[in-house]
Amino acid sequence: MDGPRDTTGDEGCGMGSAHGRGGNGRAAYLPGLLLTAGAVTDLFDGAPWPWFGWAGLLVVSALYTAVVTRDLTPPRYAGRGIIALLVAQAALTTVLALVYGDTWVFLFMMAALACGTALPTVPLVGALIVLGGAAGVIAGHRGDAVWLPMFSGYGTFISGVAVSALIGLGETVRELSRTREELALAAVDRERLRFARDLHDLLGHSMSVIVVKAEAVRRLAARDAAAAAAQAADIEEVGRRSLTEIREAVSGYREGGLTRELERAGSALAGAGIAVAVRRSGPPPPPEAETVLGWVVREAVTNVLRHSGATSVELAVEHEDDVVRVSVTDDGRGGPAPVPGEAPPDGPHDGPHDGPRIGGHGLAGLGERLALAGGRLESGPAPDGGFRVTAELPVTTGAVEAAGAHRGR
Repeated sequence: MDGPRDTTGDEGCGMGSAHGRGGNGRAAYLPGLLLTAGAVTDLFDGAPWPWFGWAGLLVVSALYTAVVTRDLTPPRYAGRGIIALLVAQAALTTVLALVYGDTWVFLFMMAALACGTALPTVPLVGALIVLGGAAGVIAGHRGDAVWLPMFSGYGTFISGVAVSALIGLGETVRELSRTREELALAAVDRERLRFARDLHDLLGHSMSVIVVKAEAVRRLAARDAAAAAAQAADIEEVGRRSLTEIREAVSGYREGGLTRELERAGSALAGAGIAVAVRRSGPPPPPEAETVLGWVVREAVTNVLRHSGATSVELAVEHEDDVVRVSVTDDGRGGPAPVPGEAPPDGPHDGPHDGPRIGGHGLAGLGERLALAGGRLESGPAPDGGFRVTAELPVTTGAVEAAGAHRGR
């Protein structure tokens, strides 16, 4: 009966399919029966006791066929029944070789082939040494051609080794194919996570700006139509820009970087009535680092707009000792951001920043992205009050390039 079939990796690899399937795959080693050709010729040429010779060949061939046509998919190693067949084949082969000699010693190669399909490495080597030694000794004892003892002994050993190696190679190819499929599925999952994270960052920032400006329009519409119209124009611009960014994210590419995000952050914060101070020191970071750190600025500023109730924000970029450090510090104490021209509706908040600023999906995603690049993210209360988000990223390792490629696929 057919055992479980493993067709993984069959395409493009005839070796793998020959070793693991039913039907034609189990006939892969039947050509080994051609090693009986010399014995058959000897019988037709008038060898003694032909009835014994024919009967012996039929039994040896049947035993060989029973062993090599079984299911060779892992685990393929022999049980007690197959071991008994191998022992019977080896014993009968020895008797026939002792009786007839000459090309009958090639039957030891058939026995070696059968062992190669059934035995693990250590028992196989032992069995091949015995079979090869027996072939060489019998050929030499009978005084056959000088080359025959060496050829039969060496050929017997190599036959078994070659078959075992081929089957092992086929198993390795199938395992590599399965691993490749698993890696492909894992890559798809990572890409989905990356895309979801990027969309969260894109839409979270844009929607936060739109909400703040929409509140400003609602509150200013009754008493300052010109200011309300300016805020509405900003909403239109943010919406158009968000559509462009989403299209670029879907297409797998989004132009961005630290400098651009700092400009956008200044515009968004100023539109919300929050004073902005930008401080930069050191040389510009490489493009890959700018891409990763740009997302830090975007997410941190989004949290300021959503949760801080801040009146001022400091954006600092420091590049020294092959490390780029970006920090976003606000003076807020929680609550909604103020609207230009109005006091905060609920007055100052004495409690700390609310949970999403520390544990939200955006900062968690930033932490994962920075960890992939070899960096780290810290967030929490600032020493002088308010809230601070700090990201540090090394710029001399290949990890930054890997993170950029992971984000930008």
